[in-house]
Amino acid sequence: MQIRTINDSDQPAWDQYVLNHPNGTVFHLSHWMNAIEKSFSHNNYYLVAVDVQEAVQKQRIVGILPLTQIKSFLFGHYLVSIPFAELGGVLADSLEIEATLVERATEIAKEIQCDYLELKNSQPVPELITKDLYYNFSKEILPELEDNMLAIPRKSRAAVRKGISSGLVATFGADQFDVFYELMARSYHSLGTPVFSEKLFRNLLENYGNNADLLIVRTAEGLPVSGVLTLFFNDRVMPYYAGSLPGFRNLCPNDFMYWELLKQGWEKGYKVFDLGRSKIDTGSFKFKKHWGFDQQPLFYQYQLIGAKELPNLSPANPKYKRKIEMWRKMPFALTKILGPPLAKYLG
Repeated sequence: MQIRTINDSDQPAWDQYVLNHPNGTVFHLSHWMNAIEKSFSHNNYYLVAVDVQEAVQKQRIVGILPLTQIKSFLFGHYLVSIPFAELGGVLADSLEIEATLVERATEIAKEIQCDYLELKNSQPVPELITKDLYYNFSKEILPELEDNMLAIPRKSRAAVRKGISSGLVATFGADQFDVFYELMARSYHSLGTPVFSEKLFRNLLENYGNNADLLIVRTAEGLPVSGVLTLFFNDRVMPYYAGSLPGFRNLCPNDFMYWELLKQGWEKGYKVFDLGRSKIDTGSFKFKKHWGFDQQPLFYQYQLIGAKELPNLSPANPKYKRKIEMWRKMPFALTKILGPPLAKYLG
């Protein structure tokens, strides 16, 4: 077996390996790597383990570990799998190959003098420190549309119906990008969080092609009030980046938006509606729980290198409270300028 970094000719085989592996995710695909490379200046160390068959001069992939280096004065220096993603981590044919890939990742983290190595795993890797922070929320898309509506708990179902009766309208299509980004920027501002650059979202849409889309919810008068960028992977519908205007919560645009997206997934034959991750005890965690989704822990695991303690870049960290309040009070136009240079380090 040989471990090396990925090259351009590896990408089709890499993606096929991800699609076939039981723990492969939409974030493991080379599309994510290419979007990050086009959007930011981060260094990638996408590791591939290959079984070298010298007799036929052929290399078969038996494991992968995508890694990106994030280096910031404010937020530290770390190696992460995968940045800006819910999940990442190592995929391998065996525990032995998995261990070898993690060992090589640790070596790289030491060579470039990182504070720590972070793996966002769906299944834990032995001997790494695990942080209990995020849960994934997913549910089965049922064969009958009405059964999907009835499967939503009563209060959330009432919110969906209120959105419908209020005359909200959902439209799909990547041609709505400018509207989507404005909604994202305003939503992030209200949360006190720096927004990503337009480049990231444009590059995700470009690289995922037909497996990515935008949905915009408008009022009966045509005002955009919420939007979401959705990724499609195997049998899963995965709304990932979403934003909404806080002044229109009485119309329940988010409940309406996710129902319209679930309905589209049902029409196209997808089997799982995956609402992604949320931090414990946050508003989004409670929202998804009230929708009746199954929650599964995500294993964010660490190998400390130069750091003495686990990192905590969460907005819930008390040391960021004052900064978040200051960001909320900052003029919106200014946050669109200052946000992207900061957000690219929050992997």
